[in-house]
Amino acid sequence: MKTLTVHTSKEYDVLIGKGLLDRAGDEVQKRLHPAKAVIVTDSNVGPLYAAAVKRSLQTRGIQAAVFTFPAGEAQKRLSTISEMYEVFAAAGLTRGDLAVALGGGVTGDMCGFASATYLRGIPFVQIPTSLLAQVDSSVGGKTGVDLEVGKNLVGAFWQPSLVLCDTGVLSTLPGRYFSDGMAEAIKAGCIKDKDLFARMETEDVHDFLEDMIARCIDIKRQVVENDEKEQGERMLLNFGHTLGHAIERLYHYEGIAHGEAVAIGMVRAALAGEKAGLTQPGTAARIQKVAEKFSLPTETDFSCEELAKAAFTDKKRSANGVNFVLLHAIGDSFIRPTLLNELESFIEI
Repeated sequence: MKTLTVHTSKEYDVLIGKGLLDRAGDEVQKRLHPAKAVIVTDSNVGPLYAAAVKRSLQTRGIQAAVFTFPAGEAQKRLSTISEMYEVFAAAGLTRGDLAVALGGGVTGDMCGFASATYLRGIPFVQIPTSLLAQVDSSVGGKTGVDLEVGKNLVGAFWQPSLVLCDTGVLSTLPGRYFSDGMAEAIKAGCIKDKDLFARMETEDVHDFLEDMIARCIDIKRQVVENDEKEQGERMLLNFGHTLGHAIERLYHYEGIAHGEAVAIGMVRAALAGEKAGLTQPGTAARIQKVAEKFSLPTETDFSCEELAKAAFTDKKRSANGVNFVLLHAIGDSFIRPTLLNELESFIEI
C-alpha cells in the first residue's frame, strides 16, 4: 500500500492499494473518530460495494446509513443535493460525523459539495471506485454540480479528510470506464511528466497500475498544494478540459464520457498549439496515438463555432476570455489567455 499526504488548508492522507474497502472503518476511525456516517453512492456502485463499506464502518462502532441516487451525470444537480441534505438530517449527522463518497467523479463531486454546505461544513471521505476518480477527481477539493447551461457551475472548494483508493475494484470496471480514467492519466503525463507519458505509450498500464495512480495523484498533490483555489498553476490541470467541457455540454451530458471528451480536447489543444507555433510538432500525434491505444475518441463533428460558443459558459472563463492550457512539449505545459473573440479561429485546424 502507498500513502501520500496532501498539505492544503486541510491536511489529509491518500491511501492506494488493494483491500481498502474492507479496511475503511479502521482507517476512518483511526483518523476521524465519527459516531455516524452516511455513505453516498449511485445505483451502479452501491449494489457492489456499499454493504462492505457499511459493514466495515459498523464494525468500528460507526453508525452508517446509505443514500443511493440514480447513476449518471444527469443526476449531478441541486435537486439531488437537496435529497442528500434530507438524508444527512435524518441520520442526525453533526459536524463531528461524516459523509462517505463511494463511487466515481459524479458521486465525489456531489457528496463533497453537500458536505461543504451541510451545517456549513462537515468532514467527508472519498472512496473512489473508478479509475478517473482515483487518478484525479477524488483529490484536490473541487466539488460541485451542473446547471443546464454548463458543467460544475455551482460548487465549493472543500478538501476531503481521507481518500481511500482501493485498486482491487478496478478489475470490475467495464473497458469503457477504464479508458475514461486513462484520459486523466494521460493528461497528467502531458502537463507534468514526460516519463509517465512514455510509459503509457510503450507499456501495459496494468503492469504498473498502482504506480501510475500514485504518480498521477502526486502530480495533482503538488499542483494543489501550490495553488489550492486555482489562481495560477492549478489551471494546468485543465488541459483538454475547456473544449472537453464544451463537447460534454453539446452532448447534453449524455452519450459521451468525461474522459472521452477530454481526450478530444487534448488533441485539439495540441493541434491548435502546433498551428500557432507554440507546441512542438508531433505532440498532437503522440497524444492521439496513446488515446487511441485506450480506445478513446480523438475527433469531433462539432464545428469550431459550436465549440467556441459552448466554451463561453465554462466556469474557468474570465470577463474577456479563457485561460487555455497548452503544451510546449509533452510534460511541459503553460497557460495562454485567449480572448473569446479569437477562440474560434485559434482552435481552427
